[in-house]
Amino acid sequence: MEVLDWLLDSDPSVRWQVLRDLTDAPEEDVLAERARISSEGWGARMLELQGEDGQWDGGTFFPSSYDGSENGQPWTATTYRVLLLRDLGLDPRSDASRRAVELVRENSRWEEGGQPFFEGEVEPCINGKAVALGAYFGENVDGVVARLLGEQLTDGGWNCEAERGSTRSSFATTINVLEGLLEHERATGGTPASVAARRRGEEYLLERALLRRKSTGELIDRDWLQFSYPTRWFYDVLRGLEYFRAVGGPPDERMAEAVGVLRSKRRSDGTWLLENTHPGRVHFALEVGDGRPSRWNTLRALRVLEWYGHQ
Repeated sequence: MEVLDWLLDSDPSVRWQVLRDLTDAPEEDVLAERARISSEGWGARMLELQGEDGQWDGGTFFPSSYDGSENGQPWTATTYRVLLLRDLGLDPRSDASRRAVELVRENSRWEEGGQPFFEGEVEPCINGKAVALGAYFGENVDGVVARLLGEQLTDGGWNCEAERGSTRSSFATTINVLEGLLEHERATGGTPASVAARRRGEEYLLERALLRRKSTGELIDRDWLQFSYPTRWFYDVLRGLEYFRAVGGPPDERMAEAVGVLRSKRRSDGTWLLENTHPGRVHFALEVGDGRPSRWNTLRALRVLEWYGHQ
């Protein structure tokens, strides 16, 4: 079976992105497929799991039942469920989306200090997600953006441990903030300060070729060569490349090694595997498991290479 046929034999959330990013399908076909997300497949299942209190599993970042004893972080609370709806491509203008997000806005509070969801909390890795979600779903997150701009470190990135004394940035925190700032910029146009901060953050990644220490050139973490999905809060090379694809424009020559890693992982049948799934409680799995061909990673890899090669 051809790779495109295999990708299209899937959930509406995969199909509409394949049609948009990898084919010449008419826009009306893309939009029609996207509209199915709220009523079919994973998107519909996720929307049905939202509680009457507006939350998933009774909590904002952690389920209400979480006591710290589980293997891995649970991914069933509101933050990661709304992130998944965004990743699936739920149309923020749809009635289903508006209802779900209104419930989150009115009822979901961060465990850290009781702040309303779209006002964010104190950690930039979490606030990057709050900005991305607010901007995507049409909520005002300007205050969270302003806080993030004030927390950018001198090396250009961000680190959730900064409030505990860290002065060096983290790839994982930085990619979450960058994705949030980019989504905010798309929704509002951003400000000169937010655009400048985003570009400084990009330089932090590019100066390190998306995977190496600036000081020694050593690979920072071998796990970054393993592609997961959903990515949760973690960084890997494919996630970094997907961010720059979303930014658009000509690729920077400093990402050539990362692209080489991506190309090297392509299998003879044209697919990429699911790797390094991050352990933790889930409502349902999107794919069969690690070591098997992944529609999500294949879609993401192909559109990165399409952008990289086209540019």
